[in-house]
Amino acid sequence: MTRLDVPGHDLVGIRAANPGPFTLSGTNSWIVGRDPAWLVDPGPNLGEHVDALITELEHRGGLGGIALTHHHPDHTEAVPAIRARYPDAPLAGAHGDVDIQLSDGSMFGPLEAVATPGHAPDHLAYVTGTAALTGDAVLGEGSVFISPDPGALTAYLVALERLRERPLTVLLPGHGPPVADPKAKLDEYISHRLDRERRLLAALDGGHRSVEDLLDNVWDDVPAGLRPAAAVTLAAHLDKLSDEGRVPDGVERPTLELG
Repeated sequence: MTRLDVPGHDLVGIRAANPGPFTLSGTNSWIVGRDPAWLVDPGPNLGEHVDALITELEHRGGLGGIALTHHHPDHTEAVPAIRARYPDAPLAGAHGDVDIQLSDGSMFGPLEAVATPGHAPDHLAYVTGTAALTGDAVLGEGSVFISPDPGALTAYLVALERLRERPLTVLLPGHGPPVADPKAKLDEYISHRLDRERRLLAALDGGHRSVEDLLDNVWDDVPAGLRPAAAVTLAAHLDKLSDEGRVPDGVERPTLELG
């Protein structure tokens, strides 16, 4: 368990001890404000992590509510444990078994929801002051995989542009360290996606059609353990190009499994 202090902002991060290929150094939970405080992404159901969250919440005057960026288990498993301690605190998110349904522009305590689909169709970021809590839309290091839902990659690029237009001073991701230069990070993320697209088009123009050949040519920098995630993102890129009429005949689409 690691504490992430953010100077100049009345919030703190608590990183869970669940490192891995997809969680990097662990999942970050964020606690915003006080009297009461608001919890974004309780994280995995690990005793030490839950205890640290409750200790910080008590120090800040209790819990006003829980907001979810999305419903992947490493961000949500601790919800029952936190609600057992704070049964009156509402749970909010974009869909699923929540008390308050949020959408783009919704307010939940001090948090403004910003729709950021791509990594998951229900993904929200939250803006409070000049800080954006980005979940898995923007990480502190590396890139995210994009789920190939209809229009996912196009919507993701639009969401990144919308975040870039805001006067933000810090990004607080679901994994990795805080980002002190939001515009530079968002520019990096947008450029990264467009570069993948350019390389994918070049591979298709070169006659590559199989999933393995496309991954070898376009995602050649991805470690073997993350290749299944790259294949999922490949599907999202192919969907975008297909919507634009730019996919030639005979291209193999990945089987969507993360294992």
